[in-house]
Amino acid sequence: MIIESLVTTMDATGQVNLAPMGVEWDGTIVLKPFLDTTTFRNLAATRAAVLHLTDDVLLFVHAALGEPRFEWHAAAAVRGAVLDDACSWRELEVTTIDDSPPRARVGTRVAAEGRGREFLGFNRARHAVLEGTILATRLHLIAAEDVGAEFTRLAVPVEKTAGPREREAWAWLVEYVRARGVPVGAAA
Repeated sequence: MIIESLVTTMDATGQVNLAPMGVEWDGTIVLKPFLDTTTFRNLAATRAAVLHLTDDVLLFVHAALGEPRFEWHAAAAVRGAVLDDACSWRELEVTTIDDSPPRARVGTRVAAEGRGREFLGFNRARHAVLEGTILATRLHLIAAEDVGAEFTRLAVPVEKTAGPREREAWAWLVEYVRARGVPVGAAA
């Protein structure tokens, strides 16, 4: 099963990187970063990461497409960063790295875990924002007209079920894809 998460890694100097990532979670957690990413370089160098579960879709949008701003504290068992606003997290030690292109498969072991606030789940708007975020990261692979049509479809659940944070995330996404030539109707 693939679970959408946020992953923090650190480089050798302690600089924190935050990246959204669909991870395999079937008893063990397998991270699958692309080889040319900061996440992969950090995992290979430090052999540690922190995987976060959160219902904050605005943080997913900014982590994928912008300059994310987030508060964090030091992990307990690995050299890593725990997001202060995470619902829960797993501190991971890297056990194996298969660096076959185009995506690595990084096996992990949970060294520690923690709980922050309650996970409220994903309503339809949150799902739509996540799907829109994934589309926005693939603009180089999908025709602009197809992305625009999908954004038009995704705007409906955002309009019907979003709260303020989801509306802010959706508006940010719409502006992001419009600035890259995607024809999108009005933001929800």
